[in-house]
Amino acid sequence: MRASRLKFSISPQESLLILITMFWGGTFLAVQYAVTLSGPFFFVGLRFATAALAVALLSLNVLRGITWLEVKAGVAIGISIALGYSLQTWGLQSISSSKSAFITAMYVPLVPLLQWLCLGRMPGLMSCTGIVLAFIGLILLAGPEDNLLALGEGELITLAGALAIAAEIILISAWAGKVDVRRVTVVQLLTASVVAFSCMAPAGESIPELSPSLLLVAAGLGIFSAIIQVTMNWAQRSVSPTRATVIYTGEPVWAGIFGRLAGERLPALALLGGVFIVAGVLVSELKLKKRKKAALDAAPEES
Repeated sequence: MRASRLKFSISPQESLLILITMFWGGTFLAVQYAVTLSGPFFFVGLRFATAALAVALLSLNVLRGITWLEVKAGVAIGISIALGYSLQTWGLQSISSSKSAFITAMYVPLVPLLQWLCLGRMPGLMSCTGIVLAFIGLILLAGPEDNLLALGEGELITLAGALAIAAEIILISAWAGKVDVRRVTVVQLLTASVVAFSCMAPAGESIPELSPSLLLVAAGLGIFSAIIQVTMNWAQRSVSPTRATVIYTGEPVWAGIFGRLAGERLPALALLGGVFIVAGVLVSELKLKKRKKAALDAAPEES
């Protein structure tokens, strides 16, 4: 005979991830403002160049010991970061910050889907249910002009960015505990910057006027990006990718709150889609733990 239980607890590492997720949700509005001053690839390149410099200055004493494994890990993660943030920034040129945040949250159910396609790990029932709920929510949220069977260019670009961010989560977890956090963070941020700048010419993007507003937003988001990446790399040494992605569920909710305060108004159908996406995210990461009756008998009853 077996009994099923759900057990929740929050570690210090998870508490930090919750905190940065709240602030992370507020960055969508800042990025949306930035793309009125600069093309998406230049802004992302400048943002991560600032972030790489900030982390490097704080890590000079440990950079000398960098290993080839840390270089490989940093480059792989950096490429996924560059693609994820560049596509997300590109999409913000044509969709609201609230809508962008909810679509970006699709990376959570995409994590088990990618693990299945790339690593052969078949998603469980809850993960599959979450994927279905999230994609229903995507259609409700993103269908332009009430056409529920079509996605606009901005929505499709943002969805592609979510796929890249899902790859980032998997890669960070794959190397967590095997590399030095600060060294690999410098490499991944520098790689993200170089990749973004390299995409400018193929995209036909030119260097914009370096106004004080653009430099201030890029520097602020760059420093915050550095904090985010260091925290993620450190925390995910002990936090599983599934628990980490549950925490990141709060990002679109906070983005929606900040967007609402800034005057954004999503229609009722889009809000329903956002609810479906958040539900899909939570369901996809819900794990039902089963224990044998003998084990339950031996253990004290939990209150």
